[in-house]
Amino acid sequence: MFDLVAKNSAANLKNDVLSGLTVALALVPEAVAFALIAGVHPLVGLYAAFMVGLVTTLWGGRPGMISGATGALAVVMVALVAEHGVEYLFATVVLMGVLQIAAGLFGVGKLIRMVPYPVFLGFVNGLAIVILLAQLEQFKVPTIDGGTQWLSGMGLWVMLGLVVLTMLIIQYLPRLTRAVPSSLAAILVVSALVVGFQLDTRSVGDIASIAGGLPEFHMPAVAFTWETLTIIFPYAVVLAAIGLIESLLTMNLIDELTETRGQGNRVCVGQGVANTVTGLFGGMGGCAMVGQSMINIKSGGRSRLSGGVAALALLVFIVFASEWIEMIPLAALVGVMFMVVIGTFEWGSLRLFGRVPRADIFVGLLVAVITVLTDLAIAVITGVIVSALVFAWEHAKRIHAKTHLNELGSKVYDLHGVVYFGSVQHFHELFDPGNDPADVIVDFVHARVADHSGIEAIDTLAERYKRAGKMLHLRHLSPECRGMLRKAADLVEVNILEDPHYHVADDKHV
Repeated sequence: MFDLVAKNSAANLKNDVLSGLTVALALVPEAVAFALIAGVHPLVGLYAAFMVGLVTTLWGGRPGMISGATGALAVVMVALVAEHGVEYLFATVVLMGVLQIAAGLFGVGKLIRMVPYPVFLGFVNGLAIVILLAQLEQFKVPTIDGGTQWLSGMGLWVMLGLVVLTMLIIQYLPRLTRAVPSSLAAILVVSALVVGFQLDTRSVGDIASIAGGLPEFHMPAVAFTWETLTIIFPYAVVLAAIGLIESLLTMNLIDELTETRGQGNRVCVGQGVANTVTGLFGGMGGCAMVGQSMINIKSGGRSRLSGGVAALALLVFIVFASEWIEMIPLAALVGVMFMVVIGTFEWGSLRLFGRVPRADIFVGLLVAVITVLTDLAIAVITGVIVSALVFAWEHAKRIHAKTHLNELGSKVYDLHGVVYFGSVQHFHELFDPGNDPADVIVDFVHARVADHSGIEAIDTLAERYKRAGKMLHLRHLSPECRGMLRKAADLVEVNILEDPHYHVADDKHV
């Protein structure tokens, strides 16, 4: 079981156990709700929360991070379940896990380093809003015609009062004692008040029964044919991408909170193993959960033990204590999640307006909005692409040249900047073959050629001066750059002692 217990001191052991119990209580309504969103039985969501949480704890998950069934995956699953049934979902989850294992083995986890900070801010703020909106559903009650309507009257006031009480306990109890996680204490106190005074408010049992047995091995009942693969593969790819992106970004968030560093590739493999196992035991699959991970960290959970306790406690709830857990008022859990929203949202980002480039502000807002309106994978990928385009555009304008005539009457272009696909147009605008003297020198000592587009730009420049009847000299190009030139190869002046050494990004040389 790796370092499940070995790294825990006596004080941390207590924190991890109590934090795990708190997380388990918060997992119940979330797992049930996500299962209903996906169109499957609540136990499918609960089994997923148990198995994904336990396997990632034992194999590859980041210490302190909680994994389970998530809404980001559920919204993708609903179409598959509606059209093909739950057995195809189980098969898809198995394939999703295999793809995630492969991603980890091929080092995809390192790509999380390419996510710019504005994208990370947008991800955090967007998920905080998503968590907030999800809790608002608990303020609705079912109607006779099968729909829902907002709470009103005394029911609404009781609900709000209990939510506020939960939040106050979480906020102020740590000032008195830290013997018990404030979130767990708030859930117990509010539950005792509701039961003791028989307050009329909705409980976990009003959503669905969580009673069940142990998950059993279940090979997905689908035909192992090419047709089945064509059905489940697109869903598996999307689910694998969403799961890895959310897990890796959650890992980054915990890294920042705990000032430690997780292992991205290990997280990928751990999530993949967890989903493969879950799909074979009748679970809907899952990934890292930002809200529950925040509850865990804020409650003192730091090691894998807290995640293991949360998973095992959830199983105990399902098998032995369902009637007690079903008595917990939803208001207490909503209050806990509201505090998670407050803790997750990067309030400092609101002070960045006017202090950081407008492009970064735009990217952060764009990612947050897309996260709320669509899903996390689309939001993050869009944010990374927009950030890359902004970077390319800004650096494309930074290439320039200083010119002078040397003692022989030759015009020297002292080039500064990077010659790549984004700066090619600006590069060509620096030169004037028609009006330049007969002999021209382009010095690359302060410049760098970054890609094949830059190589082509140099060849094109040589062709322009050749048509104008002028002699062009190219100085201080790297050996690799010289080797890739075609038209201008014989114009390069080689200086072994001074020529720079760097590689050019080109599909022929990687």
